[in-house]
Amino acid sequence: MSPDNRTTHFGFQTVDEDQKAGMVHGVFSSVASKYDVMNDLMSMGIHRVWKDALMDWLAPRPGQHLLDVAGGTGDVAFRFLGRAGDTARATVLDMTAAMLEEGRKRAEAERLADRLDWVVGDAMALPFEANSFDVYTISFGIRNVTRIPDALKEAHRVLKPGGRLVVLEFSQIPNEMMQKVYDLYSFNVIPRMGQMVAGDRDSYQYLVESIRKFPDQETFAAMIRAAGFEQVKYRNLTMGIAALHSWWKI
Repeated sequence: MSPDNRTTHFGFQTVDEDQKAGMVHGVFSSVASKYDVMNDLMSMGIHRVWKDALMDWLAPRPGQHLLDVAGGTGDVAFRFLGRAGDTARATVLDMTAAMLEEGRKRAEAERLADRLDWVVGDAMALPFEANSFDVYTISFGIRNVTRIPDALKEAHRVLKPGGRLVVLEFSQIPNEMMQKVYDLYSFNVIPRMGQMVAGDRDSYQYLVESIRKFPDQETFAAMIRAAGFEQVKYRNLTMGIAALHSWWKI
């Protein structure tokens, strides 16, 4: 490892910062075709409830333009457009083209094509002008970003004044015993499931490890405030297995 490079984590590994994006890209390119199936199996379908909770808190409105970063196969964008009505638009951005290709194959993508854009891009250097979007969402993606503070600053830049950012991410269970039970499930079941369903144990081992490396709710809220956002709030979902974070650009 070069002494001139800053380091970060890739799961439980320490890697050069300039290596992580390519490694994450490899993970999601590998799992893209089975991503939606694995999400349902790993969470027993609860990820759909969490995404509906995101929409409930967000309360999409007609005419809004959503940027969904790390938007993968379009789950959040489809929900947003379904609730916001015919005058709303959504842009799905993901660093992995294979994930976006899977999204384009879905029936909802064809039905909503005139209001939906798919863009390959980096959360730390968004290819959009400042003050372009009413809403920014990122679901289960912020923990994979190499430099989270840079991504939060970019979110602040591209949102319009009065715009809102909502993050849905795995988090830490406040109850220590429940966290231990969840860890036993995560480390013993999910990688094996990834091997059986997607033929890829290593990618799902990384995904489990990346959850454990992500900051707890209060620490992440402090990072959000440091990026310039206000009215920072969060809600735990399913005992804190996941959390919703909401804040505004004033």
